[in-house]
Amino acid sequence: MSGLTEQSAPRRVYMDDHATTRVDPRVLEAMLPYFTEIYGNAASRTHVFGWEAEEAVDRARGQVAALVGAGRKEIVFTSGATESDNLAIKGPIAFLRGRPAHVITMQTEHKAVLDSCRALERDGLAEVTYLRPRKPGGLIDLDALRDAIRDETVLISVMHANNEIGVIQPVADIGRVARDAGVLFHCDAAQSAGKVPIDVAAMNVDLLSISAHKMYGPKGVGALYVRARNPRVRMLPMIDGGGHERGLRSGTLGVPGIVGLGRACEIAAETMASESERVARLRDRLQRRLFEALDDIQVNGDCERRLPGNLNISLTCVEGDALLMGLKNIAVSSGSACTSATLEPSYVLRAIGVRDELAHGSVRFGLGRFTDEADVDQVADRVIEEVTRLRRLSPVYAARRAGAADARPEGMP
Repeated sequence: MSGLTEQSAPRRVYMDDHATTRVDPRVLEAMLPYFTEIYGNAASRTHVFGWEAEEAVDRARGQVAALVGAGRKEIVFTSGATESDNLAIKGPIAFLRGRPAHVITMQTEHKAVLDSCRALERDGLAEVTYLRPRKPGGLIDLDALRDAIRDETVLISVMHANNEIGVIQPVADIGRVARDAGVLFHCDAAQSAGKVPIDVAAMNVDLLSISAHKMYGPKGVGALYVRARNPRVRMLPMIDGGGHERGLRSGTLGVPGIVGLGRACEIAAETMASESERVARLRDRLQRRLFEALDDIQVNGDCERRLPGNLNISLTCVEGDALLMGLKNIAVSSGSACTSATLEPSYVLRAIGVRDELAHGSVRFGLGRFTDEADVDQVADRVIEEVTRLRRLSPVYAARRAGAADARPEGMP
């Protein structure tokens, strides 16, 4: 017999929840009837099949709105956070119809935000200021934000939680700065929604992007919160068609996915406090085990203001990709999933001052709802074992251990 038997196969562990999450069985259960039993078009207003689908969409809209403190009519369904980011950034600028416009964002934003801003620059529609984060934590400099605002500034776009280092930005403070200046504030909450509390009213957020597959829902569906009053956000759609979603996002609604997003939001609202505490405890256990067994290791990003399930570390004398190759049957990441095909070191780590040598040795662990203590211990054991093996092969590490102080990279304890 070739290959491993089912009994002898190594147990697989998924610890890459920032890239995507497993669909919660309760979410799948809610979705299933809308594939084969309640399959009408939510825009069909002349028969019961359409009415049932429309009712399901309306219920999901309320579930999403409740999670972030919005009104249900302020929720626009999209294909995911990338589309939501594009609409939130390009839509208000398009509404200006060529008038001077200025946008402020951060160097550490997700590519969906950065590339949308670069598209505005490329097409001559707006000037963009890319703020540097504070080093080494990655938090925004609020004074620099205030100084960057101009008379023609239309939009500030800053994510809630970073997809690589998990740093949680002071969104309420940013919202106050934007509101005082009369500037719209967009927040990419793909990583934070369902994991930490969000209240768009209290935080003065005008536009907020959400993705289902980052919070145990299906891929291919997301939402954009669009403030309806005080102030009302005025924007043009990026997709034209049948005028769906109040004319902001045309296209037949994917009812099963929307139902899944709504149920995922509902579950997140019910379990957020206890789940965040449990996941943070597991994250801290993983960090403690790694730091007790390995030297020349550091956490990247602010250690206090970060997602409960995020741990991003750098190791000297270890290539992150080589480490990942050795961690068979364990899913972790050496950077964000959307940029993992490149050999360049993470632009997020570079922006917070991590040297290239350390950035290449970075690993991101994403713990979540389905992570347990056995997962943490298995991953810790394997990472310690593999890092030790790789360092035994490294002459640079041997020299460091022999006391070659000049081989120590800057900033490493």
